[in-house]
Amino acid sequence: MSKILKISLLSLVLLCLLASWLTFGDRGLIYLHKKDKERQAYLEKIEELKKENQKLMKEIDRLRNDKEYIEKTAQNELNMVRDGQVIYRFAEDKEDKDASKQDIESQPIK
Repeated sequence: MSKILKISLLSLVLLCLLASWLTFGDRGLIYLHKKDKERQAYLEKIEELKKENQKLMKEIDRLRNDKEYIEKTAQNELNMVRDGQVIYRFAEDKEDKDASKQDIESQPIK
């Protein structure tokens, strides 16, 4: 073989080794691609948390300043009532509940 051909083959082999090392090495292109995907996922999570934080800050502001919102929240979450307010609660009959449960269980699955 001629000297030029040997040098060309050696250069080609070295170039292939270098390309494979850059692609599959410890800090290669595949590693960088994975890290970029992780970074994007973290950025999306940060944006989601920022939105949730803003929502909570608005709720805190309303709880500090809006009396109607405070009353509504107390009624919904703590089951509190105003003076003179009457709340009606209707209990389900156990027989009605059992009958409706049996009807649901006896229906064929489509």
